[in-house]
Amino acid sequence: MPLASKSTIILAAASVVYALDRLSKLLVIENFGLGQSYAVLDGWFDVTYVRNLGAAFGFLSFLDGSFRLPFFLVTTLAAIGLLVYFIIKARPQDVLVLFALAIIIGGALGNLTDRLMYGYVVDFIDWHVGGQHWPAFNIADSGITVGVVLLGIEIFLRGKPLGEGKAS
Repeated sequence: MPLASKSTIILAAASVVYALDRLSKLLVIENFGLGQSYAVLDGWFDVTYVRNLGAAFGFLSFLDGSFRLPFFLVTTLAAIGLLVYFIIKARPQDVLVLFALAIIIGGALGNLTDRLMYGYVVDFIDWHVGGQHWPAFNIADSGITVGVVLLGIEIFLRGKPLGEGKAS
């Protein structure tokens, strides 16, 4: 696969996740009050506008804002830098790896945009079953999660870490 195709996969996948994330969050912000819910599948899935000051599941949300925002900006940019390094090292034929890294970057950029614009991340996907409730999340989080799962599958199938080629 030529370098142009490698770049196309990366830009397209990251852009789609980023665009869907931004659009969905803007729709929620414009149409919901904070904490407002709309039942999509009664008893299973709601759209609920939540502001997440922390990382996944509100992790580190208790930190003072003057530390929290710079911390998340630096760690997000460092993570994106590491992902770009892996993209550079990936072989052009490793389409699944490139796709996975790209959707992780798209998701990271989506949540980074929220932090820069609002100081928090907009979450709204709200799954629950009976009394069990999953913390709200968003399209960016989904892109990151799917990308990590795809990388895990690829590493499992290779039998080796990324960049070392497939096991014989």
